[in-house]
Amino acid sequence: MNKELRRVSIVALTMFLALFVSTSVIQVFAVDELRADGRNSRTLYESYSAERGPILVDGTPIAESVPVDTQYEFLRTYTQPELYAAITGYFTLNQGTTGIEGELNDFLSGTANEQFLDQLGALVTGQSPRGAAVELTVDPVVQQAAWDALGDQQGSVVAIEPSTGRILAMVSKPSYDPNRLAAHDTQAVLAAYEELINNPDDPLVNRAIAGDLYFPGSVFKVLMASAAIDSGEFTPESEFPNPPSLELPNSSSVISNSEGGACGGGETVTIATALRLSCNIPFAQLGLALGEDTISEYAQAFGFGQSVEIPMEATPSRFPTGLDDAQLMLSSFGQYDVRVTPLQIAMISAAIANGGNLMQPTLVERVIAPDLSIIQENEPVLFSQPVSRETAATVTQLMVDGVNTGAANNARIEGVAVAGKTGTAENGGDAPYTLWFTGFAPADDPQVAIAVVVEDGGGFGQTAFGNRVAAPIAKTVLEAVLNR
Repeated sequence: MNKELRRVSIVALTMFLALFVSTSVIQVFAVDELRADGRNSRTLYESYSAERGPILVDGTPIAESVPVDTQYEFLRTYTQPELYAAITGYFTLNQGTTGIEGELNDFLSGTANEQFLDQLGALVTGQSPRGAAVELTVDPVVQQAAWDALGDQQGSVVAIEPSTGRILAMVSKPSYDPNRLAAHDTQAVLAAYEELINNPDDPLVNRAIAGDLYFPGSVFKVLMASAAIDSGEFTPESEFPNPPSLELPNSSSVISNSEGGACGGGETVTIATALRLSCNIPFAQLGLALGEDTISEYAQAFGFGQSVEIPMEATPSRFPTGLDDAQLMLSSFGQYDVRVTPLQIAMISAAIANGGNLMQPTLVERVIAPDLSIIQENEPVLFSQPVSRETAATVTQLMVDGVNTGAANNARIEGVAVAGKTGTAENGGDAPYTLWFTGFAPADDPQVAIAVVVEDGGGFGQTAFGNRVAAPIAKTVLEAVLNR
């Protein structure tokens, strides 16, 4: 074989190998990714011609495919659409899929690897493929209670079962009707999508897990108290100076407590009193004493900076780094550049409620095949152990005191020990406050942990506080769980 023929043979062999490798990658390794790609119109049209599996709450469909006499064969239909939109997301011809519809699309469309035998059976018998059903962890009574309690206000409610991580309620307002995006009229869908995407209130954003994130304000003090006590350097009775105002180091900025004046009177104040009365100055001093590294370590253990999939991916909450003393002191009571999701705040309370064990939060109970066999079933998974059982018990009592005789008293429930903490976060300038409540009940046998956030001062402006607006919402949801 001469040199030219050998060179041509090598080039041809190289091209063949490249083609073989690329097709193998596409057909074997990238198949799931390509199938889920919203630009794959072939898969999307095929999924419309198949009976997509329902999304169930307590056995009742909140999203299902209804037969229609068109080329698409099935229309995706949502019952109680706005109530569940933040969870279900939408399934549409030309704007992709979101929420559970998007994250579990392979199961719902019947194309998951775990459903291969069902696909093969449908091919052999000539029957149309059917998708699996997805059963959610959501309790319809708790979800409705959270929706009703939030009312016309913008914000979110997240309720979690501490011992398992099962999400019992997830509400985000304002909401939208996913039926408008599931229509088979392309122009109508595009018009509805444009209207929603251009709405300044961002109804398509699930505020529970995404968006611009919130300043947590004083609900961050639960994490701070936990870190301080768990570090072994402090106890609930550790004291700090108690001035009515404090100028931050190397700064002209002055901080004060939410009610003005000193924290409960006296020249010094304990961590227990500062948490019960939600005082900023003692926690600013505590943060400086703890240090950025210790606070960051505990924040990460509670989930900050980490990707949490429920199965939708939540935007990571953040505790800033590289802080000077003034920034650290502001961050220590949930201001400066601390940013969180309501899910993250609910996770902090859930960890304290569960003896320091934080369970992986999830919306999915199980995936059920058309023949009613179980394809997947949720098993509780430990996410982290941010604090010891002893620390959790101590912080629980401090939070109970906050509800019984402190700044969170509007969350009290007759005959039930409620652990809680309010927050009133500043947003800079004359912007209305962001109002919070987080906690759990019963404190001695926790059934539910909760986070409530209300934007724009709940319509009351800067004079509103978390205890006035967010705590009563939380009380209603806690009662819905306890009365089941």
